Amino acid sequence: MTAINAPRDKYNAVWIIFFILGLGTLLPWNFFMTATMYFTSRLKDPAVEGSANLTANATVVEGDARNVLESKFNNVMTLCAMVPLLIFTCLNSFIHQRIPQNWRIAGCLSVILVVFLLTAVLVKLDMDPLPFFSLTMIKIICINSFGAVLQGSLFGLAGMLPASYTAPIMSGQGLAGTFAAFSMICALASGSSLQDSAFGYFITACVVIFLAILSYLALPSMEFFQYHLESNGSRPAGGDEENKMNLLKKDSPAEKRPVVSLTEGEDKPTISVFAIFKQIWVMALSVCFVFTITIGTFPAVTVDVRSTVADGGAWDTYFIPVSCFLLFNVMDWAGRSLTAVSMWPGKDSVILPVMVGLRMVFVPLFMLCNVQPRNNLPVLFAHDAWYIVFIILFSFSNGYLASLCMCFGPRKVAQHEAETAGTIMAFFLSLGLALGAALSFVFRIII
Repeated sequence: MTAINAPRDKYNAVWIIFFILGLGTLLPWNFFMTATMYFTSRLKDPAVEGSANLTANATVVEGDARNVLESKFNNVMTLCAMVPLLIFTCLNSFIHQRIPQNWRIAGCLSVILVVFLLTAVLVKLDMDPLPFFSLTMIKIICINSFGAVLQGSLFGLAGMLPASYTAPIMSGQGLAGTFAAFSMICALASGSSLQDSAFGYFITACVVIFLAILSYLALPSMEFFQYHLESNGSRPAGGDEENKMNLLKKDSPAEKRPVVSLTEGEDKPTISVFAIFKQIWVMALSVCFVFTITIGTFPAVTVDVRSTVADGGAWDTYFIPVSCFLLFNVMDWAGRSLTAVSMWPGKDSVILPVMVGLRMVFVPLFMLCNVQPRNNLPVLFAHDAWYIVFIILFSFSNGYLASLCMCFGPRKVAQHEAETAGTIMAFFLSLGLALGAALSFVFRIII
């Protein structure tokens, strides 16, 4: 097949599928975070109300146990999320060549779907606080473990396509946060019970994950997808010069990367994780730093900013849901989506890592907003408008720079190494999340 006759992505079907898959990777975790109030409420209430044969002492002991579980829920949830995410993303960087792609992607989505179906069923069932707490943490570990393998595999798969096909994954992930934040605001406005809201959350997540599974199963029937999959070594390239030239032509001049063609009967070149890291370390460390700063500040610091304009009215209720969560996720999504039409600066430009480093300025800026309670630092940016401007710039730069790094990483290596490069980038993304979670405690103490 010549470059002129190379198939096109009809109706942008492959792009849309990768967008849906990106949405499916983060929607589960975002819905778990959004439903935190539901989980803690289940730890407050006794599983069996009105039991006449409970002694006064037993009631007090049970109540104390519930209070401990409720107070520790958020910390334990973060620990159960970030540690498996980091470990399994790291493992995926090494085992992805040994486990078929279908098992890693469709299998992980199926497990996550089962977990959410179970979670939706448990909404309607009574359960004692301790078993409910334990089972919830096990589900969080499962979601983030399989989600890590899914995310790494998706970025690896996207790395085998033109650079623009990493953008829909990042954009879909951005939409996941926006959708969860919007759902939270709708729940506040509707006045519906936490139980009903949580059931709706989890059923919605099940529908999206099921749609993601169907979308992935449709990928092999896409001629555009098959062409690029075969070009990246899924079958011998035959070594003809025409194929080599096609691979060079399918990316823009700024995105050309090394191509290794195989002669008839020649084995596929050996792939070294460490050799690939040497080529992409700038992009890998950049995406790690982007998320370290972001998670270190959001939401640990940003969620505690208090409005100085509202006076006990509705704006007090909606200030954090709108200004912090919804605005952050909308602008983050906008930044991620912009890479579909603009990829400046280029993958070899020194401007990109400099821009990433400059995001460190947001840490003191948010610390000097009206974060309450505070013990050490003064408030220099008290008005709500300062906080909103900072959130807009902070979230947009997060989405845009992170998406650029994830797109460029696989373009800096030979095509047969692109999938491995994508999984390495996903590992450093997860490492940034874990480092940011640890730093958030430090940032909050400084204030």
